[in-house]
Amino acid sequence: MKRFLQPVLLVLCGLGLLHVSLFTDLYLRYVKEGMRPLLIASGAVLLLLGLASAMLDKGQHEGPHDEEEHGGHGHDHSAMPRVAWLLLLPALSLLCYAPPALGAYTASRQPPKAVAEQSDFDPLPATSPVPMTLSDFTSRVRQDRDQAIKGRSISMTGFVTPGGPGGSWDLTRVILNCCAADAQSVKVRIHGGPALPANTWVTVTGTWHPGGKLGTRSAPVALDARTVEEVDRPWNAYQDSLPPEALSHRATQ
Repeated sequence: MKRFLQPVLLVLCGLGLLHVSLFTDLYLRYVKEGMRPLLIASGAVLLLLGLASAMLDKGQHEGPHDEEEHGGHGHDHSAMPRVAWLLLLPALSLLCYAPPALGAYTASRQPPKAVAEQSDFDPLPATSPVPMTLSDFTSRVRQDRDQAIKGRSISMTGFVTPGGPGGSWDLTRVILNCCAADAQSVKVRIHGGPALPANTWVTVTGTWHPGGKLGTRSAPVALDARTVEEVDRPWNAYQDSLPPEALSHRATQ
């Protein structure tokens, strides 16, 4: 890679970061929402470094007479290893190609995220169905000794991960702790309902699927589906949030 291409690479990387963090929500496929200011700052720095490097290098290319003045080594010090061309690929991908979001393929190849231990639970609201996150449902099933969800109608939103026994499938959420490299999934086994394609976002309403002893680790994290409704993919899909109607109700309060 010739020296004059180094500023081009820096500019492309800077523009790519600014593109995904300023003008789209694609950055949410890589990092958490709180990292956006750092991405914007990094993109701006890379862009400025590239422009400054281009201005400094302008007019400084050495000719044959300059080589003699500097010892005439007979080779070009302005070249970089060919492997540096590989750096162009991520830079161009940020500008031209959006990689697919993490979904059913990733979730089907990793165990469910461990849910934190919890001893005290707030009373469930009187509304029916009760809107829940997948993490909250998992905690209630495995740890709530009061068995508050028994017989209650529950509503949860996630995407479809096929492959369960007997036609069942997993309602899934992928959660980022920091970035896509540490993504973990939360799953609830769904019994009943239509067999939808992988990665279809749905809101499922139903009741806990009996088995084992509710409130202990023997209880299955599963739901008997009464309704399965397709919904739009959330703006920030890498978090375990409430169903859309519950979020809309909270916003109006």
